[in-house]
Amino acid sequence: MPTWKLSTEFSFDSAHFIKDYQGPCGRMHGHTYKVKIEVQSSQLHSSEYCPHPVMVADFKTLRWAKKDVTKGGLDHCVLNEVLPPEYETTAEMIAKYIYDQTKEQLTTDVKLKVAVSETPNSWAEYGDD
Repeated sequence: MPTWKLSTEFSFDSAHFIKDYQGPCGRMHGHTYKVKIEVQSSQLHSSEYCPHPVMVADFKTLRWAKKDVTKGGLDHCVLNEVLPPEYETTAEMIAKYIYDQTKEQLTTDVKLKVAVSETPNSWAEYGDD
């Protein structure tokens, strides 16, 4: 069955530390996180912003994490203070957090993948197969 695939990339700036990490990552520091999101579906949907079924998902919905922390995003925050305790602030867990929060806003038939980078050469990905 044919499907649509939608991709978007964005970045946000935040600080964090990895609890109990023996080394520099255990101290407060910051990154410009890069995020890649892919969604795929065999159906088109409406969104909070458009009542017509003409998109896999709305780009606004997918890019929620790039908003300022005071507006519900992750930009310019201390991730350790914003993410629930079950999400350690590694790239892997940040990807899972963004996945979990985004998945709640999508219909069940939409497949989702989230990749997060802290540095130019390293990525962590979490998502549906």
